[in-house]
Amino acid sequence: MKTFQGTVVSAKMQKTVVVAVKSYVKHPKYHKYIARTKRFLAHDESGSLKEGEAVTIAETRPLSRHKSFIATKTAPVQK
Repeated sequence: MKTFQGTVVSAKMQKTVVVAVKSYVKHPKYHKYIARTKRFLAHDESGSLKEGEAVTIAETRPLSRHKSFIATKTAPVQK
């Protein structure tokens, strides 16, 4: 089961949030690390998630055409 950590980019739909997951990949030719962002639709049953919150999304069965993840709120990172 895949899990990713990201931030909520949009919470304008009912029971669905858009989560941006940032990852770093190495360029095959230039060997520099490049930031890549992938957006996932995730299910939020309670509808309590807001934009800018850090969340963990976990893979589940397909819930709709584009939605195959469920979102859970994570604790803020301690600095």
